[in-house]
Amino acid sequence: MKLVETATHVIVAVVLPPLLLGIIVKVKARFAGRVGAPLLQTYRDVWKLLQKGSVFSTTTTWVFKAGPVVSLAAVMVAALVMPLGSHPAPISFAGDAVLFAYLLALGRFFTIAAALDTGSSFEGMGAAREATFSALAEPALFLGLMMLARKSGSASLTAMLGPGLADAWVNNGGALVLVVVSFFVVLLAENSRLPFDDPNTHLELTMIHEVMVLDHGGPAFGMILYGAALKLFILGALVARLLTPVSTGNEWLDWIVFVVAISALAALVGVVESIMARLRLLHIPRLLVAASIISVFAIILTR
Repeated sequence: MKLVETATHVIVAVVLPPLLLGIIVKVKARFAGRVGAPLLQTYRDVWKLLQKGSVFSTTTTWVFKAGPVVSLAAVMVAALVMPLGSHPAPISFAGDAVLFAYLLALGRFFTIAAALDTGSSFEGMGAAREATFSALAEPALFLGLMMLARKSGSASLTAMLGPGLADAWVNNGGALVLVVVSFFVVLLAENSRLPFDDPNTHLELTMIHEVMVLDHGGPAFGMILYGAALKLFILGALVARLLTPVSTGNEWLDWIVFVVAISALAALVGVVESIMARLRLLHIPRLLVAASIISVFAIILTR
């Protein structure tokens, strides 16, 4: 049974992420009165990119080539640490929440390093912005995890998001609402979504994440695109579990609940991006600091 559960976890984590990007694009298209790209367009894009060749600048080193590989590998391991719905994570131990946060940081570090390795002033600008905003987003993530650890009595994500989460909503519903809001802000910031960044913009002076990967192409860019979808998936799984702390007792029904919940969350991201404009760069730190303050209040309210 454990083997089947682990295999299902891996299959869902590998197959589902690109669909979330398709849902976001579809919702945004509906708001704009358009049909939009097919739901499965991201799968096609990744497949096409993996079949293409690669061109590397003579100014780059092994760091540029390692960036997409290490970033994707880090996010893949993070997906094995994150429990999906009511199902425990394949990799679970005391303190794995810290490992989860630093795996995301590791992937981000190599993305930034690869951007700097090109010697491009544009990519260096995007890398500087990414480093600044991520440094402000990490405290909000850690403080939210601290609240969950304090409530569950464990620093493991499987215990934090386990069966006791439903009772936590009864006893500490207000604190959990604050954590959900904080994590949702972190999700948008970490995945370079509006109002923090516009993933569809082509204006270098306003880009953050996209400008860092301008020189990547072929399989490397395919890994970056899939890694971005997987990162959205695992952070979305964290928020979705907090919003749907249910366990039906039926393993396969629980998987359906999880898929519906995270798909609805992707639709919510699409709605947010449709009704909000991109924030000015000076306002982004204020929102991230506010997310950290919200998490602090959640810790204070936890009984």
